[in-house]
Amino acid sequence: MKSSRQIAFEVLYKIFYGNAYSNIAVDSALAGIGEGKAFVTRLVYGVVERRITIDKIISDFCVSPKPKVLVILRMGVYQLLFTDKVPTSAAINESVELAKSNGLGYYTGLINAVLRKINNAEIDINAFDDKSLKYSVPVNLINMWNKAYGVETVDAFLPYLNGGAPIFAVPNPLFVTTDELLSELQSSGINGVINRGTVMITSSLDLNNCASFHNGHFHIQDLSCYLAVGALDLRENDTVIDVCSAPGGKSFTAAGFMKNHGKIYALDIHGHRVNLIKSGAQRLKFTSVIPMINDALIYNENLPPADKVICDVPCSGFGIIRRKPEIRYKNLDEIKGLPKIQLEILNTASEYVKPGGKILYSTCTLNIRENEAVIERFLSRKSDFSVTETKTFFPSDSGGDGFFYSILERV
Repeated sequence: MKSSRQIAFEVLYKIFYGNAYSNIAVDSALAGIGEGKAFVTRLVYGVVERRITIDKIISDFCVSPKPKVLVILRMGVYQLLFTDKVPTSAAINESVELAKSNGLGYYTGLINAVLRKINNAEIDINAFDDKSLKYSVPVNLINMWNKAYGVETVDAFLPYLNGGAPIFAVPNPLFVTTDELLSELQSSGINGVINRGTVMITSSLDLNNCASFHNGHFHIQDLSCYLAVGALDLRENDTVIDVCSAPGGKSFTAAGFMKNHGKIYALDIHGHRVNLIKSGAQRLKFTSVIPMINDALIYNENLPPADKVICDVPCSGFGIIRRKPEIRYKNLDEIKGLPKIQLEILNTASEYVKPGGKILYSTCTLNIRENEAVIERFLSRKSDFSVTETKTFFPSDSGGDGFFYSILERV
């Protein structure tokens, strides 16, 4: 049986040199193991999110190590500098053993020496003046945020981009109140606190072994997204169209606010993702949710006029960096085409809105070009819509992800 570090090494190598997505690679690797899941997960995500800092430290003690050696060094440095539970001896010795078991015996002396020198240097990450090195966020991304939101705002949320994000359980009002869900979870050994209509989980959560989850008493959704859907002022018996629904969280939240009355057309272009919505709606007993295959860019005359439309568009994802840490390393030039697609989806989605109805435009990114600028361009073309509310959330220790939403009303 492979050790936890061996599994983490293989996953990290796929991420760094095989362009694998961290969440998909981790989920795939953990599917076949019993113990050690938490350690593998934290080690993989930790190394990815702290890569800039770690690589700078390694470069001060070692020049251009081979790819597999570099991965092992990154793992070792992360354990030495960013974890409290791994003893120094284990972090160094297990890195040496990992090299041996992967055919890198020739480099064991190098790995041992480099890690010991780094450990003896007593490096204090918090003392770094360079924000990019301190928080392991690319300079160009920090500069973009500073220009958009101001240095003070950016400095306030930078510390919360590492270390994992809070998990929020949204209660299903067909079965439980928020208080009752918290009590259920606590009786199962899962700790949490009530946070603006949700339960913020403060301990480990294994959905596979959670009776409340299997019984449909809650679904998982980030707090920022939950609050955005709540701002849409959903009513019982509303007709709602969720144009980019998969995996269904926004539609499920809407169904809860509507007490499962009315109709919610939960749309996605991919059949396998529509199946995710179906299975989630069945587990939650939300008969008001109607999953359908649909292209958000093309108007579908078979869909009815809607009281409310949810338009959560594909985006660069800079608001969910702590959930998918490799997003921070995206080339900003590669996302320049997103606003055009987002505007096209919003234009199409707006055609479903009844006079007097509302549309929620949202993204999980912190980028004005994909957020406020898209709304401005939309309003310049659509004189029959006006903004009633706009909000940007920034990551925090007890809050949700970075998120933007705007509520537009057809006047």
